[in-house]
Amino acid sequence: IMRQNALLLERKPAVPPSKRAHTGRVAVKESNQRWCSDGFEFCCDNGERLRVTFALDCCDREALHWAVTTGGFNSETVQDVMLGAVERRFGNDLPSSPVEWLTDNGSCYRANETRQFARMLGLEPKNTAVRSPESNGIAESFVKTIKRDYISIMPKPDGLTAAKNLAEAFEHYNEWHPHSALGYRSPREYLRQRACNGLSDNRCLEI
Repeated sequence: IMRQNALLLERKPAVPPSKRAHTGRVAVKESNQRWCSDGFEFCCDNGERLRVTFALDCCDREALHWAVTTGGFNSETVQDVMLGAVERRFGNDLPSSPVEWLTDNGSCYRANETRQFARMLGLEPKNTAVRSPESNGIAESFVKTIKRDYISIMPKPDGLTAAKNLAEAFEHYNEWHPHSALGYRSPREYLRQRACNGLSDNRCLEI
């Protein structure tokens, strides 16, 4: 009866599966092969909202660069993070071979000016499959860590104070936060040991 009177809800079409293969592996065995980027936001005690954009190396997990703003996630901020990450790893030079730049499908990452700027810096933009946030799992895991272990306990009465404390949080993460994937070493501890021993990333991970 309900069908005859057109009272049934229309069945939604099934979401077609992504044509992009997803292996679930974001990590790589060498530094500067793949970087990932994402963003998150949090609220200060006075109600001010801060939005953070960051870049990580998918091998050594170092937070290469980050930017915080009270505005939205936009192409200009992403470009600033890209440039800061390249300067962090290569100084005034550019990568000798393209570094993958893995992100989700946010408009600030898909913008033509973002992708063009990335290629100017020696980065190769790569987007995760639609409706597949786990494809950028390293970035997702970092967001959970930084919110749980740092932002939840740091003083953040206002945006300026929060931004200063966030800078200390990123530094502490790089210097001291252990990773099981790095043999329970921090990103910088892992990098220093690799440099000291003259080992490849793959060999260093086995120690």
